[in-house]
Amino acid sequence: MQRHGMTIPFDGIPLHAQRDLVVELEDLGYTDVWSSEANGADGFTPLALASVWAPSLRLGSAIVPAFTRGPASLAQCVASLADAAPGRVAFGIGTSSNVIVERWNGIAFEEPYKKVRDMVRFLRVALTGEKVSGEYDTFTVKGFKLGIVPEEQPRILVAALREGMLRLAGREGDGAIINWLSAEDVRQVVPHVHAGGEGKEVVARIFVAPTTDTDTVRAMGRYAIAAYLTVPVYAEFHRWLGREELLQPMWDAWAAGDRKAALEAIPDSLVDELIVHGSPEECRDHVARYVDNGVTCPALALLPFGIEPQQAIRDLAPR
Repeated sequence: MQRHGMTIPFDGIPLHAQRDLVVELEDLGYTDVWSSEANGADGFTPLALASVWAPSLRLGSAIVPAFTRGPASLAQCVASLADAAPGRVAFGIGTSSNVIVERWNGIAFEEPYKKVRDMVRFLRVALTGEKVSGEYDTFTVKGFKLGIVPEEQPRILVAALREGMLRLAGREGDGAIINWLSAEDVRQVVPHVHAGGEGKEVVARIFVAPTTDTDTVRAMGRYAIAAYLTVPVYAEFHRWLGREELLQPMWDAWAAGDRKAALEAIPDSLVDELIVHGSPEECRDHVARYVDNGVTCPALALLPFGIEPQQAIRDLAPR
């Protein structure tokens, strides 16, 4: 079954007013809704609402940070959602970034690989209702027993960029969540996930602007690209993908505090690779290239470039 996902909640609309949009996603043939967690809604509340509004949709997080909740608190959040929507939850966990973890939450961004690995291992046990006592590399749990055990265990997906985390996603997770890469980059990423075994998912968060106003997309897209690709984890990812020479002028200007020069250093071709835009058919064709290269579920994320969410979800609906 080919899955089709959309990121919720939609920008600029109160959570309580999004029911009709979520219901329409179901009617249009989308199979999944995916949340995220940065500085807007938390990663669970929009999914809890969607679980009632659209009871056929799978509920995924892409992603919830491993650092910003304690192990027991995180297990409670995941278990509650999985208990509310049996068999419909794909929990995505990742390192997040130093910006979110350290600057915004005051938590040391240390040993991110081990933190995610330890949380995945803890959740695998805790979600079964087994009592957990143990010393992990990045935390210790003493005598925690989850009081609400899901009827069906949720799938656990790991947000991954480079080889180590991609292999962790395939080895200890049910698959990977990938982000900010081109359709062609997927070929470099996917084999590392599948090295962990068969049946692994690869969910790609794909930024989409279904509009033929190319100038606006490129102008606004540069801001989005600069905001992400100057964060250390994403900068290293794109070095690994082979874009160091292309992106070094942007990184140099950004480090020097010249934001205007940094934006100007981002070539149009990179915007066109990392942000899907154009007519609805062009957008669908572009998304299909991600699927052809190994993505099992595209999770579209609408960019707020003056496009009405209702029209966008219709334009991008599965055919």
